[in-house]
Amino acid sequence: MAGAVELEVDGRAVRLSNPDKVYYPERGYTKLDIANYYLAVAPGVLRGLRDRPTTLQRFPDGVEGEFFYQKRAPKGLPEWLPTARIAFPSGRTADEICPNEPAAVLWAANLGCLTFHPWPVRRSDTEHPDELRIDLDPQPGTDFHDAVAAAQELRGLLEEYGLRGWPKTSGGRGLHVYVPLEPRWTFTDCRHAVIALGRALERRMPGKVTTAWWKEERGERIFVDYNQMARDRTIASPYSLRPRPEATASTPLRWEELGEVKPTDFDLRTVPERFADLGDLHADIEEHAFSLDRVLELYHEQDQGDLPYPPDHPKMPGEPARVQPSRARKES
Repeated sequence: MAGAVELEVDGRAVRLSNPDKVYYPERGYTKLDIANYYLAVAPGVLRGLRDRPTTLQRFPDGVEGEFFYQKRAPKGLPEWLPTARIAFPSGRTADEICPNEPAAVLWAANLGCLTFHPWPVRRSDTEHPDELRIDLDPQPGTDFHDAVAAAQELRGLLEEYGLRGWPKTSGGRGLHVYVPLEPRWTFTDCRHAVIALGRALERRMPGKVTTAWWKEERGERIFVDYNQMARDRTIASPYSLRPRPEATASTPLRWEELGEVKPTDFDLRTVPERFADLGDLHADIEEHAFSLDRVLELYHEQDQGDLPYPPDHPKMPGEPARVQPSRARKES
């Protein structure tokens, strides 16, 4: 195994230790393969990370080993790599890295980072999201094509409320749809907006879509994971590699190709070729910024109240009892 190599990008030299170390045993992909992947898609991955506090999902021993989420900036942070201070639901704060250049992405890859999890805020304003992220998560008994059907219905729903969505694969079985926002609303507002859209989808696709937080109530439906818009919840960035045997990547799509593709079409080998041919399909997202006023009006018109938060969040105002329904019945 080679001791180290030095990669130069945009005038910066980044040391890559153990470049031959295998991270994806099924495919034989090494740390150097990962670094070269991120160099090939650098404009796209940086478009999704630039100026965003970012958590690193690190796999020091590859995808078959243990992993952890690095929220606080690691020791030995290069002086040229900026950070932003964010506040967790507990009130504690941390300085997270903001990868603003290709060298920053390579530096993180050298630490065993495969997946980047940026916050939906910019370092200039960490309290007001500028992206609404809608996670369509297939439950047991459903698959990617069910998520596609939900996304296509969501597209029309967004347009009815003056919004436009940009879809991407999650890198697994699901789909993510991003809506760029004017940074005027709180995390709570943005979470309520996703709840409203999810409830509207439930009515339009009965038996196929759900906003039920408790798994025992979801059934074989697509779950609109509204809590991905809660503070300190993040999803894989565009072009992030995922810890799956096939080395899939979370990949921006055109709406028109949703029904023609599958998640395994997009991996460490194929995405750079696609990027070279098509560029970043979401490059224009930053030219737009939409209002949530009409969707928040819908939330209040629905008059169904809030839904449970994740278990690690403090109790929130107006939140229903955070108790599993079957357990509540036994205790009553």
